[in-house]
Amino acid sequence: MAPTPSTMKAILIDRTGGTEVLQHKTDVPVPTPIDGHVLVKNDFIGVNFIDTYFRTGLYPAPQFPYILGREAEGTVVAVGGGELHGLSVGDRVVWMGESAYAEYTATPAAKVIKVPASLKPGTAAAALLQGVTALTLVREAHHVNKGDWVLVHAAAGGTGQLLCQLLRTIGANTIGTASTPEKIELAKQNGATHVINYSHEDVKARVMELTGGQGCIAIFDGVGKSTFDLSLDCVARKGSLICFGNASGAVPPVTIARLAGKNVRLMRPTLTGYIVTREEFEGYSEELFQLIEKEGFNVRVHEVYPLSEVKRAHDDLEGRKTTGKLLLDPSK
Repeated sequence: MAPTPSTMKAILIDRTGGTEVLQHKTDVPVPTPIDGHVLVKNDFIGVNFIDTYFRTGLYPAPQFPYILGREAEGTVVAVGGGELHGLSVGDRVVWMGESAYAEYTATPAAKVIKVPASLKPGTAAAALLQGVTALTLVREAHHVNKGDWVLVHAAAGGTGQLLCQLLRTIGANTIGTASTPEKIELAKQNGATHVINYSHEDVKARVMELTGGQGCIAIFDGVGKSTFDLSLDCVARKGSLICFGNASGAVPPVTIARLAGKNVRLMRPTLTGYIVTREEFEGYSEELFQLIEKEGFNVRVHEVYPLSEVKRAHDDLEGRKTTGKLLLDPSK
């Protein structure tokens, strides 16, 4: 294994704003792993909407300058002391944490897991955060059962595609929303029973037509501000509206009495709240790997962008120009 350099390439922000605040640096010090941490040489970095939330200031960065990014796949090149959960130098791993937009990341071993040998390079980075999100949504945010009517917004997106595949294995009746014929076809390929083109169809009318006027017992809404009222209209009596993202902006404060008419459950979960312990993280990650290996789950990569073109990646993601996962290659 080649020696670890003293400096690396990374994407920093020193203030919040648009993509103009993303700075591609080539002289950032390589971190040293402390106790309970490992140093990973990243090969593939996942791009997620949460990265744009920290960039814009919707979520506050813990400090400036700040390296964006929440997940990556690579190789352990150094370890600290303490509990390392069986990890050692040379292991091919995928991890969730902070400071992923870099060639190297020192990250807590508790949120690092070995990648099965059968997974081709990049698959784990493309699947981990969105796949574990999808699993926690259908297992814990609202436990979906066979035959349930479920609405998935942005069904052709990275999380949406994985949600549709999961819901197909459960046997749910999945209604997806998408904006183009190509995205509609993709959602259907990934398990959506019905797909509504929200650019010209009346989503609420179609949902009520498909469900016999009952609405959906669970709605998974990662879009946020622009779909919240629609989602509330489409949820069934005693149903759950699970708002797990802010792709169109944060949902404004809600008058709680709006939930009373149909005894609706409203939830705003975060993935980190479901994987606090090592057992939770490991359990969901291994279940995801099993679904990819044994059930043939499709992990679609939209594009692998050079790290130096991170601005284009963010523009494409926020402009809804993508289907599937966006990855960064830190070697370029």
